[in-house]
Amino acid sequence: MIEARALTKAYADLRRGQFIALDGLSFSAQSGEIFGLLGPNGAGKTTALRILSTVLQPTSGSATVNGFDCVTQPDMVRHHIGFMSANTAVYDRMTAWEMVEFFGRLYGMEQEQLQERMELLFERLQMQNIRDLLGAKMSTGMKQKVSIARAIVHDPPVLIFDEATSGLDVLVARALLDTVAELRDQGKCIVFSTHIMREAERLCDRLAIVHEGKILAEGTIDQLQQEHGKKDLEDLFFDLIRNQDTTAAIH
Repeated sequence: MIEARALTKAYADLRRGQFIALDGLSFSAQSGEIFGLLGPNGAGKTTALRILSTVLQPTSGSATVNGFDCVTQPDMVRHHIGFMSANTAVYDRMTAWEMVEFFGRLYGMEQEQLQERMELLFERLQMQNIRDLLGAKMSTGMKQKVSIARAIVHDPPVLIFDEATSGLDVLVARALLDTVAELRDQGKCIVFSTHIMREAERLCDRLAIVHEGKILAEGTIDQLQQEHGKKDLEDLFFDLIRNQDTTAAIH
């Protein structure tokens, strides 16, 4: 469903010269699984997901979503993905219903199909009580529900969550993670980026540990723990990062 091959993204920086945000990143994700990108802030996770969602173009390498190329077929890719991040905006002057309906229309959904889908989502996400509430009056948790609904209103096979729980309180974050798990159980292909170990342990079927634009390790948590001789994911994570930084300093 998702195939990233040797993705590289370089930026010109007046102070530092060329900055490499992604350095040959490759991974794949399939239907019915959550593939995690685990790494510190600035590791390149968001850059990779923005390429997959067609917001950015890679300097080199390629990526496909559901068989469509992210660079040459961006419109088709957008119809097959739902994207949500901690920075997803909610419009102050639109109600929850109006916002989700607006995005459904952007995806070209027929009115009858859209109405049926929205009724289902508002019931499933327990949003009936905020149906007519303006965005300006919503709590953070309410806004997150709206963001999820608008990301999945067109029932895409691929979902991308970029640091989606950042800034949320414990209860709202827990509800969001439960929803992501349910979407996986419905057969969706999900890429989920985070720097929170507990989220990765709870959600991800497979994950890649990313640092400075590179994948340091990839596999199931059990595979990574056995391969690196660490029972604790956090210890494994810090050892990999420290070793990478030490190697870079030597060179």
